[in-house]
Amino acid sequence: MKALIRARAIELGFDACRFTDATPPAGATRLEAWLAAGYHGEMAYLARNAAKRAAPRLVLPGVRSVICLAASYHQSPAAGDAPPARPPEEGFGGPRPAREAERPAAAPARVCGVVARYARFADYHEVLAAPLRALTEFVNRLGGPDTRSLGYVDTGPVLERELAQRAGLGFIGKHTNLIHRGLGNWFFLAEILTTLELEPDPPEPNRCGTCTRCLAACPTGALPAPFVLDARRCISYLTIEHKGPIPVELRPALGTRIFGCDDCLEVCPWNRFARAGRLLRAHARPDLTAPELVALLGLDEAGFKARFAGTPLARAKRRGLLRNVCVALGNAGDPRALPALERAAADPEPLIAEHARWAISRLTRAPAEPTPA
Repeated sequence: MKALIRARAIELGFDACRFTDATPPAGATRLEAWLAAGYHGEMAYLARNAAKRAAPRLVLPGVRSVICLAASYHQSPAAGDAPPARPPEEGFGGPRPAREAERPAAAPARVCGVVARYARFADYHEVLAAPLRALTEFVNRLGGPDTRSLGYVDTGPVLERELAQRAGLGFIGKHTNLIHRGLGNWFFLAEILTTLELEPDPPEPNRCGTCTRCLAACPTGALPAPFVLDARRCISYLTIEHKGPIPVELRPALGTRIFGCDDCLEVCPWNRFARAGRLLRAHARPDLTAPELVALLGLDEAGFKARFAGTPLARAKRRGLLRNVCVALGNAGDPRALPALERAAADPEPLIAEHARWAISRLTRAPAEPTPA
């Protein structure tokens, strides 16, 4: 039966399929300690459903097995690479210009932002939903009329990385993300909880060894120790999940990243084995690889929705994304962006206006106004 399920998963476009039982994940105690330390920041939902994450039976009564799936979003370097996201102090874009007159006054600023690789596609929740639903129905047919199954794509209260490691799908790296020996770091997870009893696959041992490249690569120190993530300092959290002002002391480290961050993933040596996936290929959005920041700053609410509907970037909403764009323009060091930032400083959304004023002060070296509490 496992062979039939795995074959159907591959046929539907998934790149890997493994199995584990539904016993409570050992990582539940680590989750409790992580939440108690406040490392989850504003993601209160993680605390609200912690009990369910620790006990799959609370999610699906009678659950016996978990089917763990991977779908690669790796692309070729030509399609997936983006400009570096280093802040100006590290040399992004060459030396910072000393005077506005050194550049043609009429030339518009052309600074591109960096979007995390996973977000350069249509929303993966939607892309993976149909094949996951088809596989869930297939499992129910195999099991018979009494079989119940529940599929999730990053949408349910399960410790999916822990379960995936236990199923042998990969191992949790020191950056706290799952690493697959054949897919590297570039893949999505999905899982099916089912009342069907399936023999578990052997777990994957940790293969990080002495490597600490991911810890050293984090621009904001969000990885204070191996296997520990302080989300409050993570650029992915700050640019996506965090809804308020970005802490002033962390803004320079964002560079020109406007949605997510791949730094800890990029440096992982297991990426040399990564291969392109099939499910996401047809849903790539090349326009999101290196979007022009000044153009984004001019988007009104309707323009934002028209451009980003159906993509992960919609999650940040206009106020969040334009907040990030202001920070990126302040870090890029190009004074030609000042007119656009001055218009943004008058935006009716206070969050955008404050970050625009910060960027202006950074470009002009004038003291920034205090950030609202």
